[in-house]
Amino acid sequence: MSETMKDSKDPPLIEIENATVWRGTTRVFHEFSLTIGQHERVAILGPNGAGKTTLLKLIYRELYPVAGEDSRVRILGRERWDVWELREHIGMLSPDLQSGFSPNATVLEVIVSGFFSSIGVHYQLREHIQPSQLEKTREVMETLGLDALADRAFDTLSTGQQRRCLLGRALVHDPDTLIFDEPTSGLDLAAGFDYLDRVRDLARRGKSLVIVTHHLGEIPPEIERVIILKSGTVHADGEKSSVLTAEALSEVYGVSLRVTEIEGHFLVYPADQT
Repeated sequence: MSETMKDSKDPPLIEIENATVWRGTTRVFHEFSLTIGQHERVAILGPNGAGKTTLLKLIYRELYPVAGEDSRVRILGRERWDVWELREHIGMLSPDLQSGFSPNATVLEVIVSGFFSSIGVHYQLREHIQPSQLEKTREVMETLGLDALADRAFDTLSTGQQRRCLLGRALVHDPDTLIFDEPTSGLDLAAGFDYLDRVRDLARRGKSLVIVTHHLGEIPPEIERVIILKSGTVHADGEKSSVLTAEALSEVYGVSLRVTEIEGHFLVYPADQT
């Protein structure tokens, strides 16, 4: 756990206590507890079915725990949020959003839609766009190298360019925290490295990060804390170097693994089968 979290008097970013959560007929979490402080840079790791997606939905108020006297989920110290207001504090980025936009939506429309928490800017919303919002949108596009593509249709962009549009959509609010779900999913090698460089730049500029993944390669050096989920429980939680070990990962993934650290990046590969 980072010293920043220990010393901070701010309420935690995420505070989950004794949460039991169902998705359909499947109980994903049973009396699950987890706290993530503001100003932390955290990776949440785990195989498919570990509970990562459910955790994201719980954080972003798309799922709620079973009601109970000792069960609660607080975001920034509050149990109740207007979702639109919450998105001004926390930007959520998921590759799933890419398929939701109209093929004809322009880059500018995709990014400015972040102000309205909408998927694109529909006709009824256009008259509500303020000059200050357009100014901020163009500023974000320039920062992300998208200014020359402002009028391009979203559907004509590369996957990497689309992913940058979604990042811009989250950044228009200048949130303190960004949550990335599988950030390089679907990106080729060059686009993946470019995107992670942008994530690292956000960390250097003081943004708090939560990266949810099952790939060690998506965890940049700036991440300080790693939480490993397994079968709906916290299997390991602590400083990155103490959690990302061959022993812990081999146990979680059920296969013999080795781990190597190179300049703050952790690489995993099969252990020799001899």
